[in-house]
Amino acid sequence: MKISNIYKCIGAIAAAASITVSCTDDVKFGNAFIEKAPGGTVTLDTVFNSATYTQQFLTALYAKQYYGLPFNNSTGVNSHSPYTGKFDALTDIYHLHWSGTAVFSNYYQNTMNANKTPLMGFTNEMVWEVVRNCILLEENIDKVPGLSDDEKASMIAQEKCIRASRYFDLFMHYGGLPIVTKAYTGSEDMTLPRATVEETVNYMVGLLDEAMPNLLWAYNGNTSETNATQTGRWTKAGAMALKAKILLFAASPMFNADQPYMHQDGTYTDAEGNEKDVNLLWWYGNYDAARWTKARTAFDEFFSALSTNGYYELWQADLTGKTTDQAKSDAYRQAFRMGYISETSKEVLHSTRVATVYGTQGTYCWWSWGGMGTAPTSRNIYSPTEEYVEMFPWKDGMPFDWDKDYAAGKIAGTVSKTTGEVTDPTKGKLFIEYKPVRGGFTKSPSRDPRLYENACVTGQQKTLDWSTGTSSGNIFELWVGGQDASFNVANAEGEITENLTTTYPDGYGQIKYLLGEEFHRKYMHWVVLSLNEMYLMYAEALAQTGDDESAFKQIDIVRKRVGMGGLKSCNPRLFGTYTNENGEKVTVTPEKAHENLLQEILRERACELGLSNNRFFDMIRYKRTDWMTKKLHGLVSYRLKKNSQGKYVRNLRPYIGDDKDNGEAEPNAFEYQRFELNQPAGGRVLWQYEPTDPMVMKYLLSPFPQVELNKGYGLVQNPGW
Repeated sequence: MKISNIYKCIGAIAAAASITVSCTDDVKFGNAFIEKAPGGTVTLDTVFNSATYTQQFLTALYAKQYYGLPFNNSTGVNSHSPYTGKFDALTDIYHLHWSGTAVFSNYYQNTMNANKTPLMGFTNEMVWEVVRNCILLEENIDKVPGLSDDEKASMIAQEKCIRASRYFDLFMHYGGLPIVTKAYTGSEDMTLPRATVEETVNYMVGLLDEAMPNLLWAYNGNTSETNATQTGRWTKAGAMALKAKILLFAASPMFNADQPYMHQDGTYTDAEGNEKDVNLLWWYGNYDAARWTKARTAFDEFFSALSTNGYYELWQADLTGKTTDQAKSDAYRQAFRMGYISETSKEVLHSTRVATVYGTQGTYCWWSWGGMGTAPTSRNIYSPTEEYVEMFPWKDGMPFDWDKDYAAGKIAGTVSKTTGEVTDPTKGKLFIEYKPVRGGFTKSPSRDPRLYENACVTGQQKTLDWSTGTSSGNIFELWVGGQDASFNVANAEGEITENLTTTYPDGYGQIKYLLGEEFHRKYMHWVVLSLNEMYLMYAEALAQTGDDESAFKQIDIVRKRVGMGGLKSCNPRLFGTYTNENGEKVTVTPEKAHENLLQEILRERACELGLSNNRFFDMIRYKRTDWMTKKLHGLVSYRLKKNSQGKYVRNLRPYIGDDKDNGEAEPNAFEYQRFELNQPAGGRVLWQYEPTDPMVMKYLLSPFPQVELNKGYGLVQNPGW
């Protein structure tokens, strides 16, 4: 008998036919949506003989959706464990500095194989338990007394969305998957091979198409049925967004190309007994522009429905009474923050939550192991890289360019054309612009407001008030010898240390989802689908179908929310006519401008969607193995202070609790140097390879467990593993 672990998951209820449900009369949503209530073990007949138990059965399915922040090491879900690590740490925008994670030991050190568990495990993410229970609900819903036909249809529509989303969770990591269509008991002698990429995509999209007619557009609070306390349920807006995202993913070069990402000789036998090209398990078999058109149509339909039904919108900055640059930047930053963090945000199309809170009660929770400088262990240290920080434009939207901006004195101050020395470091504005006034200076953020929500930087104030959108408090001291970074980046002699399991080891700090006491000990939702991402995905679909001008408009909606100018107008070197270094007029060709647009969409997505897994999946979709192999950097900063001869020299001391207590002004002169990351020793192993090397390319999809392959029920391993 060939029984896989996934069949044990989807066939968990055998002869005893028992299942654990929450035995209460109150079905809760909102913050208490998946709150664990007193419960016991009851039979399937009992569950589906009660409207209340059936509602709670559905609620339990919601509790087993993917949640992207490590929160509990005892859940049995691999991706929940802080010992696993987040996907974005495998890209070029974050680097993890804790050797106790799979990211560090299995991926950075290139020891991953089919006998180890990937970051998204095939059999230990509750995917197959959820799939089975979704099917059980569909098979038994007609037995349930006390539910109207509309209520039954709504519950089935919701489980189909949950099922499709859980399939998509694995599809993004593995490609074609076994398609389960009934609730197996676990006693059958089953053969259930992988489906092709096309079959898996059609299955997910089909579930969503079936669900949409029986879903509410939004839980907008207009009626008791649509009360906003039920936020977290699947909606028609969420289903339409997920469909569009799936089609965009499938149309991307990973699957939609003239050749597979890695070719493998051979065939496999499908569920009907037909022999097929094995490459169809991770590739469509050809490139077809119609796949991009299909994705674009799905986005057209979503935004048409949004125009008709309303409700969802980007969280906008309140600029009332904001007259200073500092106040405006704070307001834009707060709008960006509240858009993803607030459970009342109309920007969020679908989110998940867990039956716990964000704070220190959980030993292994995100907050307790965070890297903000107050954490006792500092193990979740997802350090933003220099490459990531340089993706963020200046605050007006003009692109950041280290070499050009350094020469222009924008980074560290006026640069002597003869000696190359920085002669007036107070004019530097890498992160903060200091403007002299009588008796001192005023300061304001100089970069894209999203930077300060994705990275802690030198000179940034530590508190942003959630209600007023005003920054205050002490500054982050990330210079060598500063209060926060201390000597974790470099020692007093200027030698790079990049210490593990310490705060700010590469000169930057993580801040997203680590946002201060306002959110401590409160629930934290995980954003699955959001309107800002939809605008950027729509822009991509438009560009890929030949409508670059419309793509710019979608991107600019997102940029405008944080006060920046249009992408095209701010980037003449990418999209227009400019004067080069030789004084010659250069016009960018339409073909090059189109290529630049696609790259800029990926950059904008990184700035807008940091630490949300999107950079990782963009790397997969576009086969950007160069993001895996390029050496990454940090930033070592030095505080400068005038000596008795009037020259600026390094000062390796804190300001807070030291010079500040003596009445000195806040530091405003700095020296910056980029350095190559070297942890683990020598850097990530893949940095030694070319992007097209099979050793690198294989990481675009995860390995199926060898123990599952050995059972011979139909799994075929992904290439290279």
